[in-house]
Amino acid sequence: MMKKAFPAIAVLTAGLVPCTSVYAVDNTKVGYGQGTAVDSKNCPTDALAFNDRFGDYDAYAVSGDEKRIIITFDQGYENGYTEKILDTLKEKNVKAIFFLTGDYAKKEKALVQRMIDEGHMLGNHGMRHASLPTLSKSQAEEEIMSLHDFVMNNYGYQMQYFRCPCGEYSEQALETIQKCGYKTLFWSFAYVDWKTDSQPDPSVSIKKLSESAHGGEILLLHSVSSTNAEILGEVIDNFREQGFTV
Repeated sequence: MMKKAFPAIAVLTAGLVPCTSVYAVDNTKVGYGQGTAVDSKNCPTDALAFNDRFGDYDAYAVSGDEKRIIITFDQGYENGYTEKILDTLKEKNVKAIFFLTGDYAKKEKALVQRMIDEGHMLGNHGMRHASLPTLSKSQAEEEIMSLHDFVMNNYGYQMQYFRCPCGEYSEQALETIQKCGYKTLFWSFAYVDWKTDSQPDPSVSIKKLSESAHGGEILLLHSVSSTNAEILGEVIDNFREQGFTV
């Protein structure tokens, strides 16, 4: 992993050991996207490149299991569809990862408890859904750990995966997340499903999600989507028909 090196600073004060070099981790804000180019196995090449570049920070956009698809949901607020999504996941015997914001964790206690009770994983999506590169290191740690502690204290659940709010990250942010004991999960496929007043056509979405399937996929869906709630069962069936474990 390349780090920025600042010029050596000579220390002239008597009795002090000279500092030969100082390193700083880049905090340039980057907006993540999996891109459109894919390899011979239908896996987005930008997601693979992200793994190669940031794997040392325990940051991933695709998993290493070529037979598995991981379904994840971002839980920014409740729009009345999570219960149906949970019903479908239970019917299909699928466990998902739900990335919670602080607001969701505080307001939707029954749904969060159901996620836990039914064997799903909870992920950390930031207490305030704040873009980490816009925060100081201490503020970023607070954004992560205040939600971590809230979920631990109120649900007895220890989260281990973090998803960067707004899909924005920096090398410094990834390092901070890792130092907080988390692995960062982005995604290798997502589509425009979060606009509640302009939902995608269900048949088009089924085709898009099915044709994009690839081994190691980390699929990002939003639970505010009526389309996702409607098509989830069929999408899972299509994944399995293609030979994937979900």
